[in-house]
Order: sequence, then structure tokens, then C-alpha cells
Amino acid sequence: MSAAHSHHDHAHHDHDHHGHDHGHGHHDHTAGASARSLGLALVLSGSVLAIELVGAFLYNSLALLSDAAHMLTDVAALLIALMAVRIGTKAPDDKRTFGYKRLEILAAAFNALLLFAAAAYVLVQAIGRFHTPEPVAANGMLVVASIGLVINVIAMGVLMGGRGESIAVKGAYLEVWSDAIGSVGVIAGALLIRFTGKVWIDPVVAIGIALWVLPRTWALLSDTVNVLLEGVPKGIDLAEIRQAIADHPGVCDVHDLHVWSMAISDVNGSVHIAIVEDANGEDVRRTVAELLDLRFGIGHATIQIERDPCGAAARPHRENKSSPAFAGEGDRTKCGGGD
Repeated sequence: MSAAHSHHDHAHHDHDHHGHDHGHGHHDHTAGASARSLGLALVLSGSVLAIELVGAFLYNSLALLSDAAHMLTDVAALLIALMAVRIGTKAPDDKRTFGYKRLEILAAAFNALLLFAAAAYVLVQAIGRFHTPEPVAANGMLVVASIGLVINVIAMGVLMGGRGESIAVKGAYLEVWSDAIGSVGVIAGALLIRFTGKVWIDPVVAIGIALWVLPRTWALLSDTVNVLLEGVPKGIDLAEIRQAIADHPGVCDVHDLHVWSMAISDVNGSVHIAIVEDANGEDVRRTVAELLDLRFGIGHATIQIERDPCGAAARPHRENKSSPAFAGEGDRTKCGGGD
């Protein structure tokens, strides 16, 4: 063990859980209400998906098939939101010490890949129909899309009450809202085909829906890959966090700063900080944890206090640039804080 490491104040190497122990009764009630709303919305959206898939093949409509692919990703999104509410709150155990939140990320990644495959199929089929037009049963297409719109509006009503209390319900509400827009697009296409007889409108609507959904799918896939790689969460500025800790009273050096997520909705962090000789290690640890929580939304932070002299804390052997475990850096803020 190096001389510098022998000065670690291990009594202050702790986990901070600010905000984890407030209002559990209200949280449980909200989670239960959210789960019920999401469960009902999932049943409704699943019904639309089944109806549109059957209608797409019965009435030979690519537009319905494309909207069904859109519905598939939104049904998956509702399922992921329900998982986040139910499984995400499951306590860690001896085999899953971080809990089960990562299941949400794996499901989201699978959902995104599935939609890319469905969109590719729709685009290939649509191009083929431009070369070889096929008849479309506009009346049946119109009926199916109208049923889908009605069910989506009902699902929106189910989710509307809880969207202000739960981020999962808010996300699900937006998904169902986009489903309703897709249904309106299919209805418009069916009416145009019915009154003009132009069957090429069907693949045009199909391509339009597919291209509308793809950017959102790409964003979802990018977010999930970033979480799986334990990258710095979107909207987090590592340099700003490092500087805020360095400017904190009593801190003279900051290094081994890492910020990552176990799921899209949470942020975790770890950092080593060296403190000036006359500082109280526990006070510094507690106030830095509060800073990370309140200013940067890092609610679970591991903070290691080191009672090294400022010069010793900045020695090159502390560099950890090659560590793959967490997104972060080995560079440290230069000494000079805590004067």
C-alpha cells in the first residue's frame, strides 16, 4: 500500500442515500396507481396492435402495417414503463446488488432493434408497391384505423390523471398520444384512397409513419447503449461537477470522478476528494453529497475522503484513465481550493 493511500479516512468512505427515505407511503400509493394506469393502457394499446395487424393483412394495407409497427414499439414502451414501476423498485439482493433496474434498459434496447427491423420491412414493401401497385380495401382500412383512434383516446384518458405524478406515466401518455396521431394519418390516407382511387397513397402513408418513428427510435437506442456502456448520462457536465466539488469548502483535490446510470431515470456517482488538514471529514462528505444530489441530481453517491496533504493527493500514481468500470476520468482538479 502506498504512503498516500495509508492516509485514507476509511471511516468516511460511505454511500449517500439522500432522498431515498422520504415519503414512502405516498410513493407506494403513487406507484400502485401508476401501475394500474399503465396496466390498463397496455391492454388497450395491445388491443389496437392486434386489430391493426389483422386489418393490415385482411385489407392489404401497408399503412396499417406500418402503424401496427409503431404500436408495437409503444406497447413495448408501456411494458417497459410498467417494469420500471414494478420491478425497478424491487430491493437489491445478494445476486443483484444493484437491483433490477437494468432490465428496463435491456427491454428498451430490444424494443428499438425490433422497430428498426419492422421499419426496414415496411420501407422495402412500400418501394415494391410503387413498382407493382396492389389493391387496398380503403373502407376496411378506415374502420380499423378509426377503432384504433377511439381506443387510443380512451387510453390517453386513463393515463391523463397520473402524468403529473409519475415520469413513467407521463412517458406512456406521450406514447399513446403519438399512437393517436398515427391513427389519424391512416384515416386520412384511407379517405384519400376511397375518394381518389389512388392506391399509391397507402405506401406513402406507410413510409411517412415509419420515417416519423425512426428518429425517436434511434434516440432511444442511443440512450440505452450509453447506459449499458455506463457512459455519462445525457445533460451531465463532468467538468462542471468536478469544479463544483473543488470549490467546496475544505476540499483541496478532486480525482477518480465517475458518473453513470443503472437506468435512464437515475444517476449514480463516485469520487475521491482530498481535504485540508483542519477540515471535518464527515461534514465535508455530507455537504458534498447534498451538493451532488440537489444541484446535479446524483442521488446515490459514493464519496471517499482522503486525508492526504494536497501535494500527495495529486501524485501521478493516482491516475486511473484506463479504468473501464465507470464513465469518468483520471484527471484531477489542481490544488488550490479550500483556502
